[in-house]
Amino acid sequence: MSHLSVTKESDIAASLRDAGLRPTRQRLALGGLLFAKGNRHVTAESLHQEVNKTSGHVSLATVYNTLHQFTDAGLLREINVTGSKSFFCTNIADHHHFYLEQDDELIDIDGENIRLSGLPTPPDGTRIDQVEVVIRLKKDQ
Repeated sequence: MSHLSVTKESDIAASLRDAGLRPTRQRLALGGLLFAKGNRHVTAESLHQEVNKTSGHVSLATVYNTLHQFTDAGLLREINVTGSKSFFCTNIADHHHFYLEQDDELIDIDGENIRLSGLPTPPDGTRIDQVEVVIRLKKDQ
């Protein structure tokens, strides 16, 4: 599954239940914004602004908590682009990203377009779960 494609609140509620999450009012509002618009990348702050324009007041802490719950449930991927800034990606298929620094924007790169070799052997008792590549871009001057 590359994207949870839902448009109706009942579909969102069912998808949340399938992921083991209770469909609260806040989760439904945030899920509607996240999953009804195709693949997208949001920060907690940008989603907070969006939800408060459309669905009434939701605190920034609730947005952060919900994004992390959706990520833990496998509905989103968290992409850390700096030590303190993360994007949340609705495309959960194998893929990587370009990061346009000046525009603070992520662009998907199909997973098949990057070939990785020579990965290190993980420590005993662990396995490589996922490799994410973020290619930083700067615009030509």
